[in-house]
Amino acid sequence: MDGKYGDSTRSVKAVGSAAVPGTPVTPSPVPASTYHLSPDETEPLDSYGRTSNPTWRQLESALAALEGAAMALTFGSGMAAITSALRVLAKPGTKLVVPADGYYQVRRYANEYLALQGVTVVEARSADMCDASADADVVLAETPANPGLDVVDLHHLAMTCRRRGATLVVDNTTATPLGQQPLSLGADLVVASATKALSGHSDLLAGYVAGSQQDLMAAVEQDRLLAGPILGAFEAWLVLRSLGSAGLRFERQCQNAQALAVMLRAHPVVKSVRYPGLPDDPSHQIATMQMKRFGGLVAVELEDAAAVHALVERSALLIASTSFGGIHTSVDRRARWGDPVSDGFARISLGIEDTDDLIADFEQALD
Repeated sequence: MDGKYGDSTRSVKAVGSAAVPGTPVTPSPVPASTYHLSPDETEPLDSYGRTSNPTWRQLESALAALEGAAMALTFGSGMAAITSALRVLAKPGTKLVVPADGYYQVRRYANEYLALQGVTVVEARSADMCDASADADVVLAETPANPGLDVVDLHHLAMTCRRRGATLVVDNTTATPLGQQPLSLGADLVVASATKALSGHSDLLAGYVAGSQQDLMAAVEQDRLLAGPILGAFEAWLVLRSLGSAGLRFERQCQNAQALAVMLRAHPVVKSVRYPGLPDDPSHQIATMQMKRFGGLVAVELEDAAAVHALVERSALLIASTSFGGIHTSVDRRARWGDPVSDGFARISLGIEDTDDLIADFEQALD
């Protein structure tokens, strides 16, 4: 998409329809499981709901535009998108590198399913991803990593993978295509959960794979057809509807995250803060080189689990919930899910509340 536009303009243009007089300005969902077939048995564009859907195509076109990809494929969840890409790429006998400090369900899938199929699975932290990928066949990087928010140097990692002939897949969920574009940095595929900031209303599950290599995308599309992890037409329409405001929402979330990170870093009861937008954050230099915005997540460590619970209880604005990217600011104590973090570690997902209100609420809740 034309680089002269800002993110809100890009978001609105991505979901626009052809300017044909008499047609709706906004697209409508097509909730169809089957379609009329041609009498001469030539293959129509749409024949069965697991194969294709007009609403998918509209959403996929928008996602491809935002990611800077030739095409995108939608899925029923972010995990459905990731596992489809890994099934295509990680064949028996190959070596797969996955994030040791990223989303824990990815590690579970790699170790509990792919390893049993003869795939060698290596877990590597973000800081060690390049070294661990030197002899890999497939590399899955998540940056910023969820939940610790370390940033992977994607250009360096892409060069490492290219020398090896490895395929680089980047999970772009936390950054979103409005924060970074991994394909432009050398990634072969992007996978992401649209459940989070892109849909942004905590009311649906969706995922996608985006790329520009025709053969690779065709293989992922075939896997989706055979395995069936499709996105419902109505959910696809909801994501499409939400994309138009994604630029505006994400801008406010990033603004709130930056302000909160600065406040938390100076607060005496806070043990540590991670946010790539802080000048003294260990990942700031790399993040500045490859990210347009630093995201809507802040990682914070308080004294213990009780301190995290007290923060939520004393707040008038915070909610306790998992996932992230919604319009409400939420707090998730990640140790409860098994992440290798301290009991007082919390991932804060910033919403779209007014920044001053949010900071004042955190201050009184912590005090």
